[in-house]
Amino acid sequence: MVAGLPRPTFRIENIVATVILDQDIDIDALEAELPNHVYKPEQFPGIIFRLDKPRATALIFRSGKMVVTGTKSISQLIEAVKRIIRTIDRILSKYGSGVHGKPRVQVQNIVAGGDLHAYVNLEKAAYYLEDCMYEPEQFPGLIHRMRDPRVVLLIFSSGKMVITGAKEEAEVELAVNRIAEKLYKTGCIVGPREEEEELE
Repeated sequence: MVAGLPRPTFRIENIVATVILDQDIDIDALEAELPNHVYKPEQFPGIIFRLDKPRATALIFRSGKMVVTGTKSISQLIEAVKRIIRTIDRILSKYGSGVHGKPRVQVQNIVAGGDLHAYVNLEKAAYYLEDCMYEPEQFPGLIHRMRDPRVVLLIFSSGKMVITGAKEEAEVELAVNRIAEKLYKTGCIVGPREEEEELE
């Protein structure tokens, strides 16, 4: 990184994944025994099941498909999926079915917050970055579609960012470092944010 400027940082805020079981799920059996859940079929066709540890929410459908959100790392996601499957298996086994086979887990989207710890000249950045949109009268951030890795970055003049669309944690780190390097090289970084030292 460039001397005298802080390293960019990032933090994963949410991972959205689909989990597919190759079987139908008896939603009524789950409804009767599942803790911490909401089921209002007239409003939404699946059961909303909340886990405390790790913190996650699962949407469970009759088809055997689930959507799991709320974890902040891939390891948390795997742990959450294991706990959800164990809970479903325990309940369904009482009704003679249980969970068969191995679930297929696919990460759909990783949402992360990033920070360059420096101000960015967005007008200049809009000139140098390909595949970007900057219309400050409609939205205060610059929207940049990065090609490698394939993610979307919302970059604000404060140097704060939102990164979406990654499928792996490593892609988030790569995207943050690549955008930082590109903005430094093109002179879009105005200078470090001073107020942070005083706050800490």
